[in-house]
Amino acid sequence: MNKKARNWIIAASAVVIIGGAGAYTWMNNYLGNKVEIESVLPTQAASTSPALGSTAEAAGAETVIAADELNGAWEITEDSKVYFSVTTSQEPVNFVNDQVSGTWEVNVNDATQMSGSGAIEIDAIDSGNAQRDEHIKSDDYFQMGQYPQATFTAQSFEGVPEEWTEGELYDFVMEGTLTVRGIEKPVKFDAKTSYQDGKLLLSGTTTVTFEDFGLENPHSVVLSTENNINVQLELALEK
Repeated sequence: MNKKARNWIIAASAVVIIGGAGAYTWMNNYLGNKVEIESVLPTQAASTSPALGSTAEAAGAETVIAADELNGAWEITEDSKVYFSVTTSQEPVNFVNDQVSGTWEVNVNDATQMSGSGAIEIDAIDSGNAQRDEHIKSDDYFQMGQYPQATFTAQSFEGVPEEWTEGELYDFVMEGTLTVRGIEKPVKFDAKTSYQDGKLLLSGTTTVTFEDFGLENPHSVVLSTENNINVQLELALEK
């Protein structure tokens, strides 16, 4: 091989290496997680687990909440957020939406009379990366122009206690329908709730798939993505 040809090969290799590094940097920026999930439930809330005992009880500061303080209509406040997450071959990537609205009807004496509804504005989806967010809102995924909202309606509640103590956490199961792009999917949320400072706090998670809503898994030759999408409600409600 002559010197000229060798120099061309070296130069071409340098371009590939530099270009590859730039592409990796761009891909890492585009795909990297920039959103941390925050729970509305206070970390100091008492546990209802018998093994752990009740922090409130141990402190001698139990405050029993009357049923009429809990029963009735509650509105989702601006402190509420909805998250959804996908797991890629690099890391989980979280999206957050803080434009959440809805009304919940609570009846701790008769859970069959409870119901709830909520909606998020698709335009408020935020992953900390504008290019990625616009792609998610486009016709390739959420079709925001045709379906500006995603909604959830809760039809059944299991495990909601009749007696509540301020600050305690209570586990329950909530079933309902999640609607995205006009497609309805029955879902079950494993949830926790607490009453504190006049607010009803709710944290719940469920799992759906891309196929559930007619979406294609964004799998590529450089990135693999799990089919599951984790959905997490972090709701604060006030009367």
